Amino acid sequence: MSEQTQRARDIQESIKQVLWHDWDPIGVNDVPEAQNEYVSYVGGVYRMLASGSSADEIVEYLWKIESHTMGLVAANRERLRPIATRLMELDILL
Repeated sequence: MSEQTQRARDIQESIKQVLWHDWDPIGVNDVPEAQNEYVSYVGGVYRMLASGSSADEIVEYLWKIESHTMGLVAANRERLRPIATRLMELDILL
């Protein structure tokens, strides 16, 4: 495995961990069998981070996933701001 491939996997894992531990809108992070529940959102988050999206844009993206994709009654978007900030703090450079 090349160094760049390993780095890409590490970045994806970092994003997955933030979504799993910090976001977890359906409350499954205490169920080990559900660890891949949010993997399908990692690519979208990565693209947003790599393209320089703002915290507001990431908040909106997560909120839309919750409300439209998952069908949850989404609460105040501001509760997503710390998660967006944490995602933006990740080193996503290859």
